Order: sequence, then structure tokens, then C-alpha cells
Amino acid sequence: MKTVPFGQSTAPAIVAGMMRIADKDDAQIRELYSTARAAGIDFFDHADIYGGRMHRCEERFAEALALTPAERDEIVLQTKCGIVPEHQMFDFSYEHILRQVEGSLRALRTDRIDVLLLHRPDALVEPDEVARAFDELEASGKVRAFGVSNHTPRQIDLLRTAVRQPLVANQLQLSITHAPIIAQPVAANMLREDQSIVRDGGGVVDYCRINGITVQAWSPFQAGLFSGVFLDNPEYADLNAVIDRLAASYDVPALAIATAWITRHPAQMQVVLGTTTPQRVTDAAAGAAVELTRPEWYELFRAAGHLVP
Repeated sequence: MKTVPFGQSTAPAIVAGMMRIADKDDAQIRELYSTARAAGIDFFDHADIYGGRMHRCEERFAEALALTPAERDEIVLQTKCGIVPEHQMFDFSYEHILRQVEGSLRALRTDRIDVLLLHRPDALVEPDEVARAFDELEASGKVRAFGVSNHTPRQIDLLRTAVRQPLVANQLQLSITHAPIIAQPVAANMLREDQSIVRDGGGVVDYCRINGITVQAWSPFQAGLFSGVFLDNPEYADLNAVIDRLAASYDVPALAIATAWITRHPAQMQVVLGTTTPQRVTDAAAGAAVELTRPEWYELFRAAGHLVP
């Protein structure tokens, strides 16, 4: 498995996302886990809200796997907090962060979270409160590394006015077809072109590269925002024709090419899978080994409908 820089260490280019395991039985979860491990994936992504109620998917993960201490040491557990579905709000207060981490530790049956992300930006954030929570969690050994999700450069800068720990990751939505964080800079300064509109606070991918923050791409196969996948979708016939041709050329599944488009980017991103189908995990993992050429990468970019001025 290809690895990418992650904080002071490295991590696999593919992450196994656990957001859809709530209705899976123990055997299905174990098969999903074993398939990921066999593919070289030892990084598992959670969030407190996944599963329909707080900590449900975290609980199912721990219940199904019942990892020994030695097995737990072999993997990276990442989780997120900050969304409060009950009140349709976000909460980065000191009290909420600590409460949710304690809930995640109980649910995951572990003594530490390897990576904690702030899930979605809180408009009422007080950086000093976040810093106090992070300091306490780090000092106690309950959290080893910290990051964010869906944050703009300026939102990260605001946190960094008080937070002293490195923010090692920023989880952002990205696929070939849903790629404003990459497509906008390509069309910068193009009057009357929708693609040129800044939607991410200004160059979030470049910002993360400059500051050593690993971009984690979520919904890597979604056509748009919470819509269906683009693979085998007749609305993306031109794109799928290119994907299928490249898949045949590299002798890999189409899903691997969709993955490779992200892992080819020099930002050295991680791809966060959301599938619960073991074969799709294997197929996606194969993409990390595919090094698309520059012409191939741009051909996929154009076929997805993005402007190359």
C-alpha cells in the first residue's frame, strides 16, 4: 500500500471509513476489516454521529472486532466530533469536545484516539476553548493527534491562533466530478465561468500542502454533494469511457482509476472509502498503486466536465 506523509509519520493512502456499518452484523464487519487489513489499510475513520445515534458505529466496530491490545496497537483509529444532530448545530466548546471524546473512547473500547478531527466548522468557535480541550486530551494521552474536517484556510488559521498542536489532517469532499477545491484554481480569474468562483476560502489544497496538512478525500466516488456515484452513471458517459479505457490499460477495476485520480495528486492525499462491500475496498486499494500520467490525469479532469482554459 502506498503511504503518504501524516504528521511526523506516514499513513496509508487509503482509509477505511466506518460510517455505514451500523446495520451490519459482526461477521460482515469482521470481513470488511480483514479485507482492509489484507489490502494494507490499517487506518479506520469514524465519527461520533455515524450510525443514527451518537457513537453507534464506533460501538459496532468494537463489538464486532473485540480487538486485543496487540491488535489495537496495529491500527490507527480516527474519529470526529462537533456536530450535534439533535439541535442541528455545531459545538466546539471545551465541554462538548471532552464529552464526545469520552464517549468515543467508551464506544471504541480503547484508551486513546489516534486522530481527532473537528467535524464541521462551528460559527461560534472560541479557539481558546478548543486549545484548552486539546491540551487536556493530549496531556492525558487520550488523543495523540488533532485535525479538522471541511475547514477553509482561514478557519484553520483562526484555530491556530490558540491551538499549539499541529493540525495534521483536513477531511474534504473530493471526487473527479466533485472537485471545486482543485478545479477552481485551474480556472482562476476567468470572468463569467462558474468554475472560477472561490468556494473554499481560497486555495485550501495549496494551503494544506504549504502547512503539512494531509487532505483526506471523502465521498471519492460521489458525482456531487450527497448524490449518486459517477461510475457506470449514464450522465457521465464520457468520463466512464475514459475510466474504462484506462482501467483496461492498467488492468485494474474502474474503481481503482477513480481512486488513482486522487492519489496521483502531488498533495499526497488520503482517500476515505465509505463502502461496506469488501470487493470495493480491494478494488479501490488497487488504485493506490496506479501512477496516472499527467495527460491521463487531465483527460479524466476534462471528461468530468471541468474547464481547462
